[in-house]
Amino acid sequence: MKRLTAAVLLLFVISASLMAQEKKEEKKPESHWKKGIVATLGFSQLSLTNWAAGGSGQLSLNTLADLYANYTKGKCIWNSELQAGYGFIESYETGFRKSDDRLVLDSKFGYKAVEKLYISAVFNFRSQFAKGYKSETDKTLVSDLLAPANTSLGLGIDYTPTKSISINVAPLTGKVVIVRVPELREKYGNAIDQFARFELGAQIKIDGRIDVENFKVNSSLILFSDYLKNPQNIKVNWDTTVTAKISKHFSFTLLTNLIYDDNVKLNKKNKRTEEEYQAAGVQFKELFTIGFSYTIGQSK
Repeated sequence: MKRLTAAVLLLFVISASLMAQEKKEEKKPESHWKKGIVATLGFSQLSLTNWAAGGSGQLSLNTLADLYANYTKGKCIWNSELQAGYGFIESYETGFRKSDDRLVLDSKFGYKAVEKLYISAVFNFRSQFAKGYKSETDKTLVSDLLAPANTSLGLGIDYTPTKSISINVAPLTGKVVIVRVPELREKYGNAIDQFARFELGAQIKIDGRIDVENFKVNSSLILFSDYLKNPQNIKVNWDTTVTAKISKHFSFTLLTNLIYDDNVKLNKKNKRTEEEYQAAGVQFKELFTIGFSYTIGQSK
C-alpha cells in the first residue's frame, strides 16, 4: 500500500513537473508591435553676484519626449513617431525666450512589392506649442500654435537597402501650410486672408540611423519641390539627433534642424546701408543638452 501511494505521488510529481516544463517552453504570442517612449530632461542654472568679468544669471530647461510605435506583419509595415519638445532660457536681465519648441508627427505605411521595395504612403505634421518672439527685447510675434503648421501626405515607393537606411520617393505629394494668426500669414507665404495654402509636388525623404552601444544618431532629410510654384526652388528640412549615454539614465543629446523654404521671409540687414529687408534664407538651430534620459518599452 505504501509503495502504491509512493508510486502515485511520484507519478503526480513527474506529471506536474512535465506540465510546468511545457508551460515554460510555451512561446508567448508573437507581437507585431514595437512601442516605446524616450524622455529627456536637461536643466542648468547660473547666478552671478558682483562678477567683474560681466554676464547675467540665467535659468534654462529643455525637455523632449519621443514616442514611437512600429508595426510589422507579413508584407505590411506601419511606423509612427511623435516628438514633443519644449525648452526655455530665463535670463535675469533680458527676460524669457524659447530655446526649443517642436511638435512633429511622422507616419509611414508600406506594402512590400519586392525585396527591400515597398509601395508607401508617408504623412508628416510639424508645428509648435507656444508663442515665439523676435527677441528678448522686441516682443514682435513670429510664431504660435498652428502658425505655422505644415502637413503633408505623399504616395510613392520606399527603398530600404539596410535596416538603418530608408529612401522614400513620393512623386505625388500634397502639402498644406496653415497659418492661424492673420498677421503672420505673409511671413510664411500665405495671403493675409489665407488660413491654409495648398502645394502639390514631389518629395524625397531619407532616414538614416546609427546605433552602436551607447551612441545613437537619427537623421531625417526631406526635400520637396512644388509643381505649382517655382519647382526649381527645393524646400529642405533636415533633422538630426545625436545621443551619447554617460550612464543608464544620463546622456548627452545634440539636436540640429536645418530649414530652407523660399516662401518663408527672414529679417536681414544690408551690411553697407544698415537697412533691414526680408528675404528667404537658410535657418539653422542647434540644441545641446546634458541631462536625465529614460526609456520605456522596446528599442526602435
